[in-house]
Amino acid sequence: MDNFIFNNPTKIIFGKDTELLVGKETKKYTNKVLLHYGGGSIKKTGLYDRVINSLKEAGIEVFELSGVQPNPRLSLVHKGIDICRKNNIDFILAVGGGSVIDSAKAIAVGVPYEGNVWDFYAGISEPKEALPVATVLTIPAAGSESSNSSVITNEDGWYKRGLTHNLLYPVFSILNPELTYTLPNYQTACGAADIMAHIMERYFTNTQHVELTDRLCEATFKTIVRNIPLALKNPEDYNARAEIMWAGTVAHNNLLNTGRLGDWGSHDIEHEISAIYDIAHGAGLAIVFPAWMKYVYKRDIRRFAQYAQRMWNIDDNLFDLEDVALRGIAALENYFSSIGLPTRLSHVNIDDKHLEEMADKCTASDTQRVGAVMQLNKNDVLNILKLAL
Repeated sequence: MDNFIFNNPTKIIFGKDTELLVGKETKKYTNKVLLHYGGGSIKKTGLYDRVINSLKEAGIEVFELSGVQPNPRLSLVHKGIDICRKNNIDFILAVGGGSVIDSAKAIAVGVPYEGNVWDFYAGISEPKEALPVATVLTIPAAGSESSNSSVITNEDGWYKRGLTHNLLYPVFSILNPELTYTLPNYQTACGAADIMAHIMERYFTNTQHVELTDRLCEATFKTIVRNIPLALKNPEDYNARAEIMWAGTVAHNNLLNTGRLGDWGSHDIEHEISAIYDIAHGAGLAIVFPAWMKYVYKRDIRRFAQYAQRMWNIDDNLFDLEDVALRGIAALENYFSSIGLPTRLSHVNIDDKHLEEMADKCTASDTQRVGAVMQLNKNDVLNILKLAL
């Protein structure tokens, strides 16, 4: 086990009707907020009105910026930065899923910065300060409600890049599983793939003697596998929705990677796909992750066999661990298919046209490596993308 420091400062407020507390909680920090959200779904469900009423009852002045898209855009981030600066706004409230929260975090680090906020995502500069961010979560998937990361897409060249910094932890996040009842089944399934990928990125590691976090990963993973079909069958199954929502937070609040180094190669590859084709991140991960596993599993057959046995209850075969590992990969693909997700690029009408471009961008023209279980060069990434076709 590696040395580590674990500190997650996000206050989680979990349960039914908790969005009604947003005004009270926000009042502890400010009298003025930027309310950041996506399209019209929060208005159709009545969530928007409940949040606005709670904020106004607390005496908080509200400015709004809507329009966040999946794979949130840098141009909207710049717009949010301008609104905050012109109106002296010092607090951002994100109401939505990971895209909204990631966009809010980008605005938060951009407001006090004199340069272009993209500098942080391009690795040119590091943030020194940020406005506080809070969230009302509507989609369990990205885990951004309690993580120190944010991913933004730059339309100039269609680069999708992430920023990880402790300034990005939300100060509080409100998680009401009831808010997920109206999610389309496909969005619920995409969220599941995102959560499962967050767990697997940590589970597949070269770090030895990490039994506790192995078991935590396995429990969180199996909770998702069991409860997603229940939520798809009955969208208003509160217990299933609650298990999924909390698992999504735990999967990405950095608890599961304590003492170990994760991989993250699959995420880097998927970012190139969703940057160009604008597909749902979870759908992209359902395609990329099995392909990555097929390409690298021989680097540590024992761990991949352990994954198969513990995550999917595949009988351990000490005489043929490779067979066990391969059946574990097949089980993952079959599960994704069973909940309505694509497992090939062709399933989402993506051909080989941009494979070379994506591999080049992912590895900065073959000058950097991605992943940890196996450090992937441009040719490796290209081969994985070809496996995913």
